[in-house]
Order: sequence, then C-alpha cells, then structure tokens
Amino acid sequence: MTEKREYKADYPEKTLYIPGPTEVREDVVEAMCEPMFGHRMDRMTDLYTTIVEDTKTFLGTDNDVIVLTASGTEFWEASTLNLVDEHMLVATCGSFSERHANVAERLGKTVDRLEYEWGQAVKPEDVREALETSDTQYDVVACVMNESSTGVRNPVEEIGDVVAEYPDTYFVVDAVSALGGDYVDVDAHEIDVIFTSTQKAFAMPPGLAVCVVSEDAYERELERDTASWYGGFQRCLDYYDRKGQTHSTPAIPIMLAYRKQMKHMLEEGHEARDERHREMAEYTREWAREHFEMFPEAGYESQTVACIENTQGIDVAETIDAVSEEYDMVFSNGYGSQLGEKTFRIGHMGEHDLESIEALTDAIEDVAGL
Repeated sequence: MTEKREYKADYPEKTLYIPGPTEVREDVVEAMCEPMFGHRMDRMTDLYTTIVEDTKTFLGTDNDVIVLTASGTEFWEASTLNLVDEHMLVATCGSFSERHANVAERLGKTVDRLEYEWGQAVKPEDVREALETSDTQYDVVACVMNESSTGVRNPVEEIGDVVAEYPDTYFVVDAVSALGGDYVDVDAHEIDVIFTSTQKAFAMPPGLAVCVVSEDAYERELERDTASWYGGFQRCLDYYDRKGQTHSTPAIPIMLAYRKQMKHMLEEGHEARDERHREMAEYTREWAREHFEMFPEAGYESQTVACIENTQGIDVAETIDAVSEEYDMVFSNGYGSQLGEKTFRIGHMGEHDLESIEALTDAIEDVAGL
C-alpha cells in the first residue's frame, strides 16, 4: 500500500528537458495568481473567447477550437465516442498510438491495427492500401502525429490527403507532443480532429486539452446518440456559441496562464516557432549521431522529442540522476520496458532554444564521459 509522502515545497529547481511537462515562462506562471472569479461572469467570457480565438489565429484554422480542463487523453475517448459507430483503423507505431487503439477497444469499438515496429513511421501508401482492400467501412482513421515513445514524426499531412478521398471516413490525429512546436496545416489536409495538451510544445502548465474540430466532424456527431458528454463536440461548441464559455467549471488559473502564453506564441508566430523547433531538433540529431544513434527511422524524426539509441551502453538511469544532481537538468529514459535502457529521450520543445539544448548535451557529455 502506498504511504503518504508529505510535499515539502522546498525542492531544488530543475530545468525540464523531458517530453512534457516542459519549461514555463515566469510571467505565465505568475498569470495564474490573479484573484479568483466566477466561471459564469462576463470576465470568464472575455478570458475564454480570447484563448479560443487566439488559438485559431495561431494555428491558422477556420475550424472550431475547444479548450477543456483535461489532459489530451480526454479526446482519445471523446473523438471515438463522437465519431465511431463500430469500426476504426488505428495506425500503431509505439506506446501512445497503441494506447489509442486500446482506449477504442475499451469503449466497445472494433479496432483494426495498421501495425509498425517501434521506431518505424506510418506510411501514407499503407493507409491507402488498408482503405482500398478492406471490406470494412471505417468510421475513423486515427494516427499519432508525434510518437513520443519512439521519437517518430508521422506524415499526418500526406495521410490526411489519403483519408480525404474517403468522405465517410474521418481523420483523427493525436498531436499531444507536437502541436505548437511542429507546424501542420490542419485545414489544408482535411484533418477532422486534432488535439494536444498544454504542457507540451505550448509550454503552459498541465491541465488543459485543446482540440480542433472540423465542421464535418461536428455534423457527424449530431447523428450519434452515444457521443461523449464532457468532450462532446456539440455540447462544447454550442455552449461556446451561446455563452462564450465552457459548459462545465474550468480550471480558471490555467486558462489565465494560457492567455498569457498564447500572446507570446502569437508574437513569435507559428512559422517562426516551427523553425526554432526545427533548429533544436537538427542540432540534437547531429549530436546524437556523433555519440550514439537516433532510434527513429531516418527521415521521420520528431521535431519536439529526440529518442536516442544507447549504442554506447551507458547506464541511462545513473546518467539521468547524475545530470540532475550536478546540473539541475532533467531528461528522460526510454519509454516502457522495451526501450527503458536501450534509449533515452530529450524534449526540445516549448520555450527551449538552441543554447539551452546545447547546455544539456554538454552536461550529458561531461557526466557520461563522452
């Protein structure tokens, strides 16, 4: 039985290079300290409409945006309940894409997997073949944009173009560890649902899930009598249209932080933010290939999370502890029993820049004797 461990509030500060949560600006943290107000007051309408419309502007989408108090996991469940009658095709290439399939099965859906070895990327031509040759009419094709367990960035744009040729099939993208740090044109590639969590590349505190919903996906849900209650597209979007608020009590302090950080993101711009993340990713890959190897399939490496193959056989756990103790920096081991000591991961997302990533790699070199 787990015993209580009292929170002491006097822990040393650590710079986070994990795949989320990531570093948060000081003024964004301070924004959470405003006096509390009611979630049905006009002030809440001002706050919520600001973050929703600013998010649309940042992402460059004409689709609807939902911001809910939840983790991105909420929209695994909600999109499945809202869009899937029975059959769903899920491309699996790592832990989180496999978990998406498991969630759908727990909800009683029939799931076909388009399976890849961990480290391999989903190929658009394989999705096309699966849709063309199957006798099943799939309600949804689901794919993770950024498989953070393996550091793979799937080509969701090209996959979206394929799925768009099947008007009765909807395309759902888990972009939890990528959106905000890796540019994707949601509307151009007809992505029906794409969602993220604020603690990743948005560089905000944890606690909010963001979902972009196409008009087609909204209309599809109207036909359903088993849609999600909390994450239902109609319930969320109709309430926003009527009231400019959320249908249930939101985490107001985190939304205040969201407002502040989204202003920073708009000032930087989506394309510039994408370029900064690309520079960090390219540097980290070059460093990894100098000392180790990259784990993902070549050409499909993530722009926000580097998964590095431990070809030198360093003690990953010991190195992580030593870097934390000596440099107050934290990076991550491999994900799960398959990759725990075989890989390690560096989150180069959010407000990090090339200089801060170089500081981490210097620390790893020093501790590991590279």
